[in-house]
Amino acid sequence: MPEQQPQQMSQEQIKALQEKIKQMSPEELKEFQKKQCIFCQIISGKVQSQKVYEDDDVVAVLDVNPANPGHILIMPKEHYSIMPQIPDDEIGHIFMVAKALSNTSLRALEVQGSNIIVANGVAAGQRAQHFMVHLIPRKENDNINFQIPQKTIPEEELQKVRRALSESMGAKAEEAEEKMAAVPIIPKQKKVVEAEFKEPIKKKLSKKREIKKKTKKQKEKKSGSEDKKSGGSINLDDIAGVLGAK
Repeated sequence: MPEQQPQQMSQEQIKALQEKIKQMSPEELKEFQKKQCIFCQIISGKVQSQKVYEDDDVVAVLDVNPANPGHILIMPKEHYSIMPQIPDDEIGHIFMVAKALSNTSLRALEVQGSNIIVANGVAAGQRAQHFMVHLIPRKENDNINFQIPQKTIPEEELQKVRRALSESMGAKAEEAEEKMAAVPIIPKQKKVVEAEFKEPIKKKLSKKREIKKKTKKQKEKKSGSEDKKSGGSINLDDIAGVLGAK
């Protein structure tokens, strides 16, 4: 007897699901996403993968459909859909791992460079429900072209965008202008330093995290502040956007 194909959802069912998602609490929404997320299953080991790195908070696996050999997906073990949900210390650690793996690929795969890419949100090309960083090793003439278009924007529009960003970051546009005007632009000489690996990457990163955690605890103890993680709030509109809800 042939297997029955799963029925496609009707428009009414899709709308009902989207409405249900919007009504979910942050905790319910997170659990719902975990169950639907293939990458959470990869992280838990339910789905087989080629792991190249793992610690308490991060997993890095080889992409099964790579842009280039050695294309790595670096993911937090905790389920986050988009970057604003990730606490600052965790996002910092993710990019520390990306940096270490980039240096490793330069040596191990004999490549000349790498692209480190984040697609943050549906409009930016994000297709996975799980936040991740793509690390793509690069060689000359590898036929991968990341072309960013260059557009001409009127000066007034640039000023308007800058003010909006400055004010949103909590600084007045006038203060930002004064600070920028007071700082001379001095070109820095860049030095290319070959990466050295005297100890395993995992051990080095672990040491850095421990130092950061100890420093953080000391500051909290001194000031008497409570342990609060920033950037962990969940925006239902953002999540609904990632899931395709309008």
